[in-house]
This record gives sequence, C-alpha cells and structure tokens, in this order.
Amino acid sequence: MKRNIRALFGGDFRQFGMIAALIVILLFFQIRTGGKVFQAQNLMNLIMGNAYVLILAIGMVLVIIAGHIDLSVGSVAAFVGIVVAMVMKSFGLPPLVALIIGILVGLAVGAWQGFWVAQWGIPAFIVTLAGMMIFRGANQFVGKSLTVPVPEFFQFLGAGYLPDVAPDVLAFNLPTMVLAGIAVIALVIVEIRKYRRQKTSGVEMPATWVPVVRTVILSALIIVIMWVFATGRPGTSFPVPGIIVVVLALVYSFIANRTVLGRSVYAVGGNKAAAELTGVRVKRANFFVMCNSSFLAAVAGMIFIGRATASGPADGNMWELDAIASVFIGGAAVSGGIGTIMGTMVGALVMASLNNGLQLEGIGSDKTQMIKGLVLLLAVAVDVYSKRQGRRSIIGTFQNARRNQREILAQEAELKKSLTDDPAAINVSGTVEHTITKLSSGEDLTGGGEEDSSAQNSRE
Repeated sequence: MKRNIRALFGGDFRQFGMIAALIVILLFFQIRTGGKVFQAQNLMNLIMGNAYVLILAIGMVLVIIAGHIDLSVGSVAAFVGIVVAMVMKSFGLPPLVALIIGILVGLAVGAWQGFWVAQWGIPAFIVTLAGMMIFRGANQFVGKSLTVPVPEFFQFLGAGYLPDVAPDVLAFNLPTMVLAGIAVIALVIVEIRKYRRQKTSGVEMPATWVPVVRTVILSALIIVIMWVFATGRPGTSFPVPGIIVVVLALVYSFIANRTVLGRSVYAVGGNKAAAELTGVRVKRANFFVMCNSSFLAAVAGMIFIGRATASGPADGNMWELDAIASVFIGGAAVSGGIGTIMGTMVGALVMASLNNGLQLEGIGSDKTQMIKGLVLLLAVAVDVYSKRQGRRSIIGTFQNARRNQREILAQEAELKKSLTDDPAAINVSGTVEHTITKLSSGEDLTGGGEEDSSAQNSRE
C-alpha cells in the first residue's frame, strides 16, 4: 500500500511536499482574505506579475544544477528591454524585428559570459557579478535613464489574454477550455505511455488504480483551474505570459531529462572530474547553461516591459535573487547536480503565492521581504542541515530511513534463513549476528577491519 501511495505522487515525496506547501499557502490566504486568492482576476495577476520570475528560474535552475550561479540575469533582462524599446523608438523597426534583435542580444550576452566561464575557467560567480554591473550600466547608458514605452505587440505578450471567439454565444472563453482539453489529453497520453514503458521494462508495477486515480485528480484540477480563468470578467482568459511559461517549462523539461546535453549538465554538477573521465563535454555544458540563462533573461525582460508597457532604468532590480530563491525552494541542491524544472516552477509559485497573499492582506514590502527571506533560509537549511561526519540531510533521512530499514530487515531474514538451511554455517552464526547488529545500527563495517585482522593473526 505504501508503495502504491508513493507511486501515486510520482515517487518524489519532496516535490509533493512543495506542492502541499503551495496548496497550504493558497488555502491559508484564501481564508484570511475572504476568498480573494482564487478569484479569476487575482489568479491572472498572479501569473502575469510573476511570469518573468518563472522564466528566469527555468534558466537559473540549469545553471545551479551545473554547479554555478548567475547574478546577472536581472541586469541582462533590463538591458535587453531597453535595447528593444530604443530600436523601435529611434529606428522605427517593427515589433517582430525588435523581438528578434532582443533574442540575439540575449544570446550574444550569454555567449560572452559563457566564453569566460567555459573556456577560461573563471568562476561564474565572478563573471556574472561583473556582468551584473556592466549591463546595469549599459541599461542606463542606452536609455539615458529614461522610461521608453513599447507598442501593443509587446503589451500583448506581457499582459494579453487568449481571444474570445464567441463572446455572445458562450458564457466562457472557448480557447481557454480548448487549452484545458489539450492538456488533459496530453496528460492521459503521458500516463499511458509511462505505464506501458514500466510494464515492458519488467520493473515492479504499482496497482492499476494508481495511474488512473492520479490522472483523474490532475485532470480535474486542470479543468477546474482553467474554468476559473475562462469565466472571469469579459475580455479576460488564460494569460498569454502563462502560455509562454508553460511551453518553456515543457521544452526545458524535455531538454533536461531526455537529451544528452541535459544529462551532461547533471553530470557536470554532480561530479565534474568523473564527468570528464566518462567523456562528458564539460566546456560545452558550461557554455550552454550560461548562454541559455541570458537567452531566457532576454525573454523575461521583453515579457516584463510588455506588462509594464515601458522599459525603465529600474527594471531587473533584484530579479536574480527571486530566481535563485525559486530554484532552491524548488529542491535544487546548493552543491549542484540536483534539481528539476517542474520543482523550480513549484518553488517559484510558492514565492509568488506568498508575495501575493501578503499583498492582499496589506502587509508592507519591508515585512514581505523579511518573510520571503526567512522562507528561503528555512527551505535551504532543511535540506543541507548538518552533513558533517557523513550524516544525511533531514530530507534525505526522511525519504530513505524507512526504505533502508526494510532492506536491512530483508537482509537479516535472508541471512538467518541461510544459516538455518546450511548446517556448516552455524559455526559463523555469531559473526553474522554481530554483522547484522552493526548493519541495523548504521555502523561502518570497514572501520577497524585491519585491527581485527591483526589481532586474529597475533592470536594465531
């Protein structure tokens, strides 16, 4: 039964714990604010107001998995935003051309920083710290510290909604519900393929009801949430920035989990020396994560100026800290090698929901920053707590203690059975029992081995 419950939540109790924390935060503020959290307009504002953080976090998690950090994403986003606004204002370029220029500028910045990190081996912390100062100054230099408006094309990308195709006939937004249907169909296909893959691979299968219940619950949740968006005030629906975030999250989840480049990033972050010995192209992986981070920073910057309707000198301030906080709250390890795109999305939504709920309650920005800082500190402290003397982190202990205990008990039963079935082994039963005791207590079986051997030789 426990195995089935674990499979029901995807086998990752930590990620489920973050989802549970997100649900608790939303329900807490829903009660505290008298039902304002789950109102359609508030959910739309929640997504549009935090889309740029979600996009930045997608790039940041890959950087952190590789064992680096990027402090420049906020400044890069601001620099790209002002460049895009200025080329349209000064040269009269079409918005689509300006969008392409913004992406190319982001890639150029990423290639510049990736060159120093991958080829020269300069720590990413130093390179991106320099980049933070360079591109913050470049933002103010290019825009002359002025606010430059952007046209409706960018406003649609940053704050637009799916169009309503039949407002006089239907009481809901049809494209939003069509999107919900596509999501449910995709979920069903993924679950079926996953079940068939597990069945053909010969691994131990959970009960048949597990994937069915999981699919039904997730499908119902998708439909309910999208229905809230589809039945908001006239002219609104699921936000366009939300669609961009979902597409990017799916694409980068595929890259991280299903491609050689994505697995190389995990290998480099887990153990760089071992990755090099196994033929992983470490320089390519490092260059990719740095270049990709600036590319997504450019996308985030253009999304933000669309929502703000203008690019200004204060854009991007402290954005990198929000992205880093989202990554660590979402389960990434400080030392690298661990983290997921979807976990980071959950972490970003935790921060966004906390920020949104505090704003609805009228909490000032000073207290809000203090609370968010404490949440980040607690989330990281729980996972990295006291690994001295080889002890596990708290989360690792919770996840593995019961499983390890079951394995130890199974080994003990197997050893006792072999002793019973083999009379010749009775003479060593005392040693085996002693070994079992040490296994159960978690003692190191290798320590003191030389002493035992030398003592035995002296006795002989």
